[in-house]
Formats: sequence, C-alpha cells, structure tokens
Amino acid sequence: MPFGKKILSIACCFLLWGCGYQLVGKKTHLPPGVDSIAIPTFKNRTLEPGIEISLTQSFLSEFIQDRRVKVVDRNEADSLLEGVVKSIATHSSSYDRSGQALEYQTIIVIDATLKKRNGDILWRERDLTEKMWFQTSPSAVVSEANKAAAIQQIGKSMAERIRNRFFYNF
Repeated sequence: MPFGKKILSIACCFLLWGCGYQLVGKKTHLPPGVDSIAIPTFKNRTLEPGIEISLTQSFLSEFIQDRRVKVVDRNEADSLLEGVVKSIATHSSSYDRSGQALEYQTIIVIDATLKKRNGDILWRERDLTEKMWFQTSPSAVVSEANKAAAIQQIGKSMAERIRNRFFYNF
C-alpha cells in the first residue's frame, strides 16, 4: 500500500475514534460480584399446565442471547432469578355477527425476584403483567396453537422487561 493511502487510512481511523463512535450495549449497572445468573423453572400457581416451562424458557433465551452475564447452574451462579406465574386469564375480545368469538385476549401476571447467592434480595418485581391477543379457529388444535404462541410472545416481552431491569435499573 502506498504511503499516502496508509496515512489516509490511519487518519480515518483516528477521526472515527475521535468522533465518539463506540460499541454500545455492553455497559451495565450490576452490583459488584454479579457476573452470572441461574434461572430455575418458575413456580406455577395457575391451573394452566406447562405455562411455567414456556415462561422459563423465554427468560433463559433472553439472557443467553444477551451474553452480558453468564447463565449457569444454580450451584455456580452469583445471582438467582426466580419467577412465580400468579395468574393467566383468557377471554374472548371480538365476535362475528353470529356471536362466535373471533379473537381472544390472554393476560399473564408473574412475580420475579433477583437474589444474590447468599439469599439477599437485590430486587423484586411484583405483578408484572402482559397481554396478547390471538385468533380463534373452528379447530381446537389451531386455537390452542395460537394461544401457545401468544403465551410464548408474552414470555418474550416479560423477559425483555426483566432483562432491562437486571442490567439498567439497580
């Protein structure tokens, strides 16, 4: 590479560096000593079978994909995120002319608690509520699949909110 191009390349690097460009998304406000997290299966206080599995998986996925904190086994973790599924309600929200339900709304409420390894509570989020609408179908299988997808989307939304709290709102 000619000398002029080298100087130009170096100058561009310094200009970009000096203009404030930086990698974002890595800064956190975690307390010292919290570098890993365990997320055990949530407790289910509802009559909806398996909802705790779907919500726990959403939270695990969110933290694993983020990569700013290690998701590890409970015995190795600096912190523990525990969840309780308090309620789920599903009711029809729109109807056709004959009175048949076209759409349902599902509302889920959870509690989430972040603890240190020694059991000290770092924060607690009570009555975290999310809702989602889904289409019904004459086929019960399709309606249940739509409901499961809505629950999964609610879990993702809740997990995003808790992840943001974990990293930014201590």
